[in-house]
Amino acid sequence: MADTAHFQPDDRPVDEQLADLRVRIDAVDRQLLDLINQRARLAQAVGEVKKIDGSPVFRPDREAQVIDRVKAQNPGPVREDSLAPIWREIMSACRALEAQQRVAFLGPVGTFSEQATLNYFGSSIDALACPSVDEVFRATIAGSADYGVVPVENSTEGVVARSLDLLLASPLTIVGETSLLVTHNLLRKEPARAGITTVCAHPQALAQCHNWLSQNLPDAERRPVSSNAEGARLAAEDRSIAALASERAASQYGLHVVQAAVQDEAHNRTRFVIVTRPGPHVGVAPTGHDCTSLIVAVDNRPGAVHDMLVPLKRHGVSMTRFESRPARSGNWEYVFFIDLAGHPAQDNVAAALQELRAQCSFFKVLGSFPLDVH
Repeated sequence: MADTAHFQPDDRPVDEQLADLRVRIDAVDRQLLDLINQRARLAQAVGEVKKIDGSPVFRPDREAQVIDRVKAQNPGPVREDSLAPIWREIMSACRALEAQQRVAFLGPVGTFSEQATLNYFGSSIDALACPSVDEVFRATIAGSADYGVVPVENSTEGVVARSLDLLLASPLTIVGETSLLVTHNLLRKEPARAGITTVCAHPQALAQCHNWLSQNLPDAERRPVSSNAEGARLAAEDRSIAALASERAASQYGLHVVQAAVQDEAHNRTRFVIVTRPGPHVGVAPTGHDCTSLIVAVDNRPGAVHDMLVPLKRHGVSMTRFESRPARSGNWEYVFFIDLAGHPAQDNVAAALQELRAQCSFFKVLGSFPLDVH
């Protein structure tokens, strides 16, 4: 084992001390490499066992538990929030030895959806960029992708309505979530704002930067496009167009960051869910910090919504989200998207769900999955 004792600077020349430290770092790197490959061989063995009953390669509950344990056992000085990305990449590389996972996201390359996908699954995946959220659902339902990553909610602008409508209509189930701090940058071929006639971005991004655009580019047309990366692509082709997108998109399309962080809210986060086809092995086991998402509808009668919530109170189940959407029946009826804290494996959650189901004219559990804890 390499000597990892605390190093104290001494009277030797700086270059000698640095050389000594680099030798020790190289030795630790070799140990890390050996240990990572040991883990990879164990992952391959796990994959062989899973083939016996067709268990899924990706288990979000298991990966959440691994990261939780690593954080709990961390003695420092590495910060806890630095550990999750490291371990996700290690698990991603090991998972790819079992089977390459195909993951669909809202493209093109350079979108926040792509960034959320890589943050959640790691980079050792077969990423499939789709032109629309609808296509992410279609690819996942058809089996062109094993998983889909779709935005469902923004902390500034609220729900992504199309994603909720597709969750209602599709057979897909939610197995995970992740959220991303969204920073919108003004991107352009030119390094200055002069001459911008049009700003292209996804409608949500335009809304999230409304005040800044009104104050700084009041005469520019705001043109909604399918994604922020699509806006960056258009900006790369026309010097009069600016985009609202990520630094990754700027690098991808060769654009200048004319102004960084132009979103109206500094803590602007977007929540994404991970969806997949249902099956006998898709269920996600409880981790201790879980969410259960469902869609319900009740008869149009006085007190129906109040009565619907009573089982949650009775069994001590917290509701963390409550959104209504038109049922599209033409009769002014609504469905409700509800997130509950907990997992059906917990007795109180199971009892609350059973009572709630009995009161609803429509009841669909979208999935139970580990919370994305920040």
